[in-house]
Amino acid sequence: MHKVEIWKIANRHLVNERQRLVLNRMMDGFKGFMNTSKYAKLAKCSNGTAFRDISEFLKQGIFIQNPGSGRSTSYRLPSPKDLRS
Repeated sequence: MHKVEIWKIANRHLVNERQRLVLNRMMDGFKGFMNTSKYAKLAKCSNGTAFRDISEFLKQGIFIQNPGSGRSTSYRLPSPKDLRS
């Protein structure tokens, strides 16, 4: 059910192939949190492109930024509780 809710949000916006790849990976047992360098490695893109894709996910509510900044900035998918609020 949770995956369906996240895809409902994602499908309201244009989601490119890189974003689809990363989103599927995160919903299928990704360990830990996402950050720019992990995104870039998974999507095989530059850190700049990864940052732009992540920024779009943040605006769309697909990613939530965890506490922390700088090198420790990380992101997660919204929990079912986050989606209800």
